[in-house]
Amino acid sequence: MLRKKLPFLHSLLSPVSRHVGHLAGHQYDVIVVGGGHAGTEAAAAAARVGAETLLITQKIHTIGALSCNPSLGGVGKGQLVKEVDALDGLCGRAGDWAGIHFSILNRRKGPAVWGPRAQLDRQRYRDFIQSELLSTPRLTVLEGSVEELLVTEPNPEEPGHHRVTGIRLANGSHAISAKSVVLTTGTFLSGSLFVGQTTSPGGRIGDAPSSPGLSHTLRERLGLRTGRLRTGTPPRIVKDSVDLSLAKLHLPDSHPTPFSFLNTHTHCKPEEQLPCYLTFTTPGVERVVRESLQLNCHIQQDTKGPRYCPSIESRVLRFPGRSHQVWLEPEGVTSDLLYPQGLSMTMPPDIQLRLIREIPPMRRAEIHTPGYGVQYDFVCPTQLSPALQVKSTQGLFLAGQINGTTGYEEAAAQGLWAGANAARWALSMPTVTLSRTESYIGVLIDDLVSRGVTEPYRMFTSRAEFRTSLRPDNADLRLTPKGFEEVGCVSSVRYQESLRVRNSLQDALTALQALFLSTSSWKKKLPSVPISETKSTLLTGLDLLQYNDVTFEMLASAFPESLSSYMEFTQRLKIEAVYKPHCDLNKKEIERIQREENMSLPQDIDYFSLPVSLSDEVREILDRVRPSTLGAATRLEGITPAAVVNLLNYVRVTEKKKETHRNQRHQEVQRDEELCANSASLPQ
Repeated sequence: MLRKKLPFLHSLLSPVSRHVGHLAGHQYDVIVVGGGHAGTEAAAAAARVGAETLLITQKIHTIGALSCNPSLGGVGKGQLVKEVDALDGLCGRAGDWAGIHFSILNRRKGPAVWGPRAQLDRQRYRDFIQSELLSTPRLTVLEGSVEELLVTEPNPEEPGHHRVTGIRLANGSHAISAKSVVLTTGTFLSGSLFVGQTTSPGGRIGDAPSSPGLSHTLRERLGLRTGRLRTGTPPRIVKDSVDLSLAKLHLPDSHPTPFSFLNTHTHCKPEEQLPCYLTFTTPGVERVVRESLQLNCHIQQDTKGPRYCPSIESRVLRFPGRSHQVWLEPEGVTSDLLYPQGLSMTMPPDIQLRLIREIPPMRRAEIHTPGYGVQYDFVCPTQLSPALQVKSTQGLFLAGQINGTTGYEEAAAQGLWAGANAARWALSMPTVTLSRTESYIGVLIDDLVSRGVTEPYRMFTSRAEFRTSLRPDNADLRLTPKGFEEVGCVSSVRYQESLRVRNSLQDALTALQALFLSTSSWKKKLPSVPISETKSTLLTGLDLLQYNDVTFEMLASAFPESLSSYMEFTQRLKIEAVYKPHCDLNKKEIERIQREENMSLPQDIDYFSLPVSLSDEVREILDRVRPSTLGAATRLEGITPAAVVNLLNYVRVTEKKKETHRNQRHQEVQRDEELCANSASLPQ
């Protein structure tokens, strides 16, 4: 599936970057603001669902840019990439095209927590994303900056206090109408850049921030609670100025594993992959950090930064006297730069140079671009529904760092889901949700809308209660059918392929279970496998495949007539067998949570007057967050088990009353119809 050739991008730009005047009178279904990882996935998903979509970005040539690290995936993050791909998103296929160093992280642990990851060629990744977007049907791309949202009175038949009807561009002269809007502003929402004691407006070096009117609309017009977060990026190092012989060589996997379920191989051949290098900080690094603190206004502020990807200044201050890892990563096949992962910093450029030269491989290093920090506004995500729609504003959806997350993968996952739901809203279809029992995307969204954030949110496998079921290898089986049948964002080609895979795997598992032999018979078939003969029980082929020393290839060799046709799925069948007992144990708990998720809580409920035994603190929490379901309420901090039981009883009584009312209404309608029928049959 990687035979695609990228067209020259300039041939695609002219038909999509229309003059604004041609768009002012056009009614779009969806407008997406921002061309980063969330915005590109949102725009593509909305168009796939069937919505006429407009993507507005400040610069078309920066669409798909990797603003920070040139990599994709990792532990927890790789699971998100696989799920985005299963829903027909872009980033997985883009990673397969642009990857130059593929590896599976966490291999020492079970496959459920493996982390697919790739170093990327920045230019290749950007070219792929732009090529995909600029050739997507029903999608128009426009260069521009959004000044404000167009807001009007809400539809009284839907919950909410406002309704979005479009946007106004920063020049103030053009309004563009749409039924729904997706904001994916990243770090650009009232963004400020920090280097040393210098501050300037911007969301990324070389780019302006979003218009101040957009933040004003969110806060003042819509009354949304916002906060301030920060992040940073390291300096880019000239590759030829680094002595890589003094760092530890780290080779990629000899057989690259693609992100996309549609790809059997990556664009980069195994032998063409580039290595990474590992080095460590020295006491000199800590000395430079401490001597320059007074020159670093970014680190002195109390705005929350990413705990799991901190600046070198934060790491030194939190963990004094330690040596910290620094990965020297290539930025592309032809790039002459290295990305020093672990050295995010915001001190003055001359101090940055002093610091990196305290690390042995970089004693003579030169900086191409200094590191810098960014502070930006975000919207408290508890104000969103599980569809990523603002609860108080009809037709407004948010995705990415505006929701308090960090990372390309988290942004892409939110973007896809917000874009798909914005399209469904615009096309008068019900929005859809993902449960935390069925996907990491569901975990991500549920954590955001139920718990909110106090620091930039990053995905980890430990956040998923059912990670043995939510594995990277089965994301297509979990999500592709839902994406096609319920959401509408998956193509027929991908759907048919997922059905083929699902049916083949099921047939293979059935064939394995049909192989019923005694332990002595298995010992004869597989003499190299340590099978205990003390037990006289019968074992199936699926039981045997759960043994560490047994592979599907071994079983297929012993039973070629039954199993040889399934060699395409050797690794997947092994993983399915290993995790089957765990998944079976999880089923009851998953069913319980799904029942709770199906118990909806009305969004207009008055928790302060609710005739239920709840403390004032619990009522305040419920009123502030307004969870959509009982399941979401159980995960709120401060909600007691007793409060959950009382809410459950209230929901049950309310549902019973509604059911009784529906039955009575149905009976009344039937009686009226019978009376009408009898009247019509009487002689006139």
